[in-house]
Amino acid sequence: MQKLRVSYVAGVTPGKWMDRFVERYPDVELVAARYDQGDILQLLADDTADAVFVRYGSTSPKDTTRHVIPLYEELEVVCAAKDHDVEYYEEDIPASVVQTFPQLDLADYPEEVGGIPTAMEVIASGAQVARMPQSIARLFHRKDVIYRVIADGNPTQVGIAWPTAMEDTALVDEFIGIVRGRSANSSRQASVRAGEQQAKKVNDKQKAKTKAKAQEAAKKAKQQAKSKARSAGSKPRKRR
Repeated sequence: MQKLRVSYVAGVTPGKWMDRFVERYPDVELVAARYDQGDILQLLADDTADAVFVRYGSTSPKDTTRHVIPLYEELEVVCAAKDHDVEYYEEDIPASVVQTFPQLDLADYPEEVGGIPTAMEVIASGAQVARMPQSIARLFHRKDVIYRVIADGNPTQVGIAWPTAMEDTALVDEFIGIVRGRSANSSRQASVRAGEQQAKKVNDKQKAKTKAKAQEAAKKAKQQAKSKARSAGSKPRKRR
């Protein structure tokens, strides 16, 4: 049974894409899991994932070892305790204001010390605020923590990556097509292109066969005409 292994960072919600993939390819085992342990791109290097949803800043992680296609952009927000000064801003807050508050760095809270949920507890205490992608703030939302979009913040990108050295990318190509909104009948889907190419091969083969038959029939007719002409020319003339 074929298998497609997909991993994704926190904040990405690939459920709808995975459901569509399973609907279209019920005979393929889709193994999907969220990865919070570190650099998700390492899964590609270790051959423990065929494709990953990765979050990055202004510079794409695409290199000679992996392909990366950007999918969408995430807004940056600041999380703070309820009743913090941040809450006075109804819609968004200037980055210059955010910088005046004590900052918490999410990198200081890896999974082994509790990860983002532990960081959110610190934020809820009012000790510090933290900047993060909006999707992360939504995923780890707490009643005692609020967030506001940073008006001139640093957006992040979410993209899908897969190894350049992968021998057979057919399933990954199909999944990427689904993620990018291609329908099952889209000519850009690998399966559709493969079907079209196969149909073209069959059609070309049939055309070649028909052409060969026509050429053979024409050759035969020509030979018969020549034979008939020679036969007519060898007949004795009638005496007058």
